[in-house]
Amino acid sequence: GIATSIGVDTTAREAAQHGYNLVLVPEAMTDRTDQGHNASVEVIFPRLGKVRTIAEVLAAIEVAK
Repeated sequence: GIATSIGVDTTAREAAQHGYNLVLVPEAMTDRTDQGHNASVEVIFPRLGKVRTIAEVLAAIEVAK
């Protein structure tokens, strides 16, 4: 996606509808406004999958090794 509230949001919604288990990392996204970014991260993404930090994702990868 290009922006959290447009490209990433749309891609995440489509992936969730197709049954993918999503892990969304807000630190790896950006948007033209903080308001748009935060609305997706705080309201939409928790309904679609797990919202995690980069540190949490890296720790999970390390545990899985």
